[in-house]
Amino acid sequence: MKFGIFYEHQLPKPWNEGDEQRLFSEALEQVEVADRLGIDYAWEVEHHFLEEYSHSSAPEVFLAACSQRTKNIRLGQGIRQVIPGYNHPARTAEVIATLDLVSNGRVDFGTGESSAILELGGFGVPVAEKRAIYLEATEQICNMMAMDPYPGFDGKYFSMPCRNVVPKPVQKPHPPLWVACSQRETIKMAARLGMGALTFAFVDPLEAKEWVDEYYAIIRSDECVPIGWSVNPNICMVSSFSCHEDREEAVRRGLKGFEFFGYALGSLYGFGIHKPGRVDLWSEFERVYAQRMQDNPIEMAQALAGGRGGIGTPDDLRAHLNKFEQAGVDQVTFIQQAGNNRHEHICEALELFAATVMPEFKARAAEKEARKMQELEPYIAAAMARKRYLPMPADANLPTFEALGRKITEESRKDPSIYEKPASNRG
Repeated sequence: MKFGIFYEHQLPKPWNEGDEQRLFSEALEQVEVADRLGIDYAWEVEHHFLEEYSHSSAPEVFLAACSQRTKNIRLGQGIRQVIPGYNHPARTAEVIATLDLVSNGRVDFGTGESSAILELGGFGVPVAEKRAIYLEATEQICNMMAMDPYPGFDGKYFSMPCRNVVPKPVQKPHPPLWVACSQRETIKMAARLGMGALTFAFVDPLEAKEWVDEYYAIIRSDECVPIGWSVNPNICMVSSFSCHEDREEAVRRGLKGFEFFGYALGSLYGFGIHKPGRVDLWSEFERVYAQRMQDNPIEMAQALAGGRGGIGTPDDLRAHLNKFEQAGVDQVTFIQQAGNNRHEHICEALELFAATVMPEFKARAAEKEARKMQELEPYIAAAMARKRYLPMPADANLPTFEALGRKITEESRKDPSIYEKPASNRG
């Protein structure tokens, strides 16, 4: 099983001058530490206007900075918003390819559509049609990265003439394709489209096994018709994270931040009311959290007894992660930067995890991956045979485009008065 770290770039209020710069600087240092320790992935989300919860609106910039500070860790857009209202499909293809080039082929392309009204409404994305728009855009982005030239497309939600979208990525035909999943049905969609599933739902290992089994059953079935030019059969699940030799200290350092992550997520996507620039999620959360701990002291007792997943001692984490490995999960990604979790505590936890827990999982990972891919090889080949490719016209039928200067020159020769300046503007 592989491991990753995940960034929303959370910044609870109150905010002071320099806090955002410090947040990003510390995150870059954490990715450097993760790379040195042999952690496999660094994922960063793209969100807009979700203050306190996520100050990560330009993940390609952050990941490009990471690419120059690291050597081996894979850099995941986890995810990029691919709907044209957020990012034009050609711009997404260009960004992913450029990031793949500057990182020497270390990019994973996670995709998503969002379900936060602050984002959807901010960019005028129609909620009822966002899934259909997402599917149309994602397929065309993959075509742009793989085809030379891109022959053009006239769709329901997006149209573009023939152009050669450059640069092309290092990884051919394009970087591994993922989709963000928060529900079981989206996991099934990921499998039907031949995409990796980035599951941002906190499920227990027993439920995880059901999700994994369903996902791989679809990958092996006739239902799998790839949306991209390759199949990426992988399931990644998120977990809380705080590791210390003393369980009580691990809980003290990591539990409240993780609880804020869940509260802010629920507020922004489910039950909250938000006034831009005036909402104070951290203050709201602290009131709720204090009351809950008072009313339900058993929750803290469970945490102190090793019952809070990825928060605890190395032995606690080992037991927690073993269950995910046995369920068939391919990667666990840690929510380590959450709430007011401290930078030095995050780095210390990563160091301890890498020294005491990760090696045994890494030792099994390569063999497990090779065995899985060998078993899936005929099913992937069959899936690719079912893919519906965008037709490429013969060279003779590709359009030609006249440069603007040439067009102006030729038109002015035919009718010089078209481009004459008004008398008042003549020098």
